[in-house]
Amino acid sequence: MVSRNVSLKTFNTFGFDVKADYFAEISDISELKNLLINKDLPNKRLILGGGSNLLLLNDFSGLVIKNNIFGIKLIDEDEDHFYVKIGSGENWHDLVLKAIENNWAGLENLSLIPGTVGAAPMQNIGAYGVEIKDVFLELEALNLETLALEIFNLKECEFGYRESFFKHKGKDKYFIHTVTFKLNKKPSLKTSYGDIEKYLEGKEKNIKTVSEAVISIRKSKLPDPKVIGNSGSFFKNPEISIKLFEKVKLTFIDLPGYKITDEIIKVPAGWLIEQAGWKGYKTGHVGVHEKQALVLVHFGGGSGEEIKNLAALIKESVFKKFSIEISPEVNFIS
Repeated sequence: MVSRNVSLKTFNTFGFDVKADYFAEISDISELKNLLINKDLPNKRLILGGGSNLLLLNDFSGLVIKNNIFGIKLIDEDEDHFYVKIGSGENWHDLVLKAIENNWAGLENLSLIPGTVGAAPMQNIGAYGVEIKDVFLELEALNLETLALEIFNLKECEFGYRESFFKHKGKDKYFIHTVTFKLNKKPSLKTSYGDIEKYLEGKEKNIKTVSEAVISIRKSKLPDPKVIGNSGSFFKNPEISIKLFEKVKLTFIDLPGYKITDEIIKVPAGWLIEQAGWKGYKTGHVGVHEKQALVLVHFGGGSGEEIKNLAALIKESVFKKFSIEISPEVNFIS
């Protein structure tokens, strides 16, 4: 059923009270197809998962489709792997907990990341040394023009750092229906990040304790969207040349960096923003989180434009101070 003039306040983690001209929820692919062929509905569409990686700038003059396609199914296994197929509307963290319960290893470092399974490959989500591409087998997506279901393998998804085919060449052309992961029977634990190692001191190391460590760390640093509006990490960590890194480090000797290749260094955006003086900053209805400068927050009663303007000021300030450009991880929707 399609509704009119629906508030999206509870459907975006920033909590902005904008309205959708048209709104519908789907539980299977046939319901989506029926919406797409309905000539009485606008061609402008927004498909919503958990609403955690988007910035709604104003009322949406089109059709918003809430994805409620669920299901977690073990479809195959071999000597080393479990093959698990998941509906794109499933909550991401619920999937991680299900994987740990069933001893499906590989997702534990991605605990407590907000959003749905369908958004995970779009962003190539990652945390604490693990990215989606590390456990990805394939996904099934609906071509929004031909209404045909297509299979995309690892190579075809063109995964990069918080990037994929679906954010660029395939943007707004596909709806991700299901995602299949190749999870491990023999865990290969990633605990090299200092905070995880510290948490695990004196504890048994397994996928459950690694997940518990990640959850504890994230809760200590990141605000709960149910308490204060936010989208998690707002900016991507910039990847810069070693030449630029060494040049900046001459002035800022504490500049942290993580080697990606022989020529590329990843720099923590949160560190840059904090050093530029933004941590804990407030203006109007929005601000920068007091514990994690990478998170922009909405205190209530504000607008997406306020966050957009704040982000622009932060980006300009960081570039002026460090000559390093940072860019949003969040998708701007107008």
